Amino acid sequence: QVQLVESGGGLVQAGGSLRLSCALSGRSFSSSAMGWFRQAPGKVRDFVAAISWSGGSTTYADSVKGRFTISRDNAKDTVYLQMNSLKPEDTAVYYCATATYYRGSYLFTEERGYDYWGQGTQVTVSS
Repeated sequence: QVQLVESGGGLVQAGGSLRLSCALSGRSFSSSAMGWFRQAPGKVRDFVAAISWSGGSTTYADSVKGRFTISRDNAKDTVYLQMNSLKPEDTAVYYCATATYYRGSYLFTEERGYDYWGQGTQVTVSS
């Protein structure tokens, strides 16, 4: 079956960095677009970043532009989210998602564009 497993979350001080990883199994990773979303307590789940199947295109939420970088390693079936200059408002559960077999040029910022989701990893940024 399809499985997405996130790792790399934790507690960090404001201004610090974390790198999240998400490994996909059960589907062709190299043919799938990938995305990261996050959900803060009491809030809806929001888009963070997305990357095309080839890695050639990326898009980011305005709130993380210039601080977060999404990347992928198709040889390892893994997508990454490098988070720098973290702020307390980045505290959330972070989810990765896959748009399997999607090779289009449009990168989905909406949840409906993704068909499988990970279980989430907690990121807590202290002030």
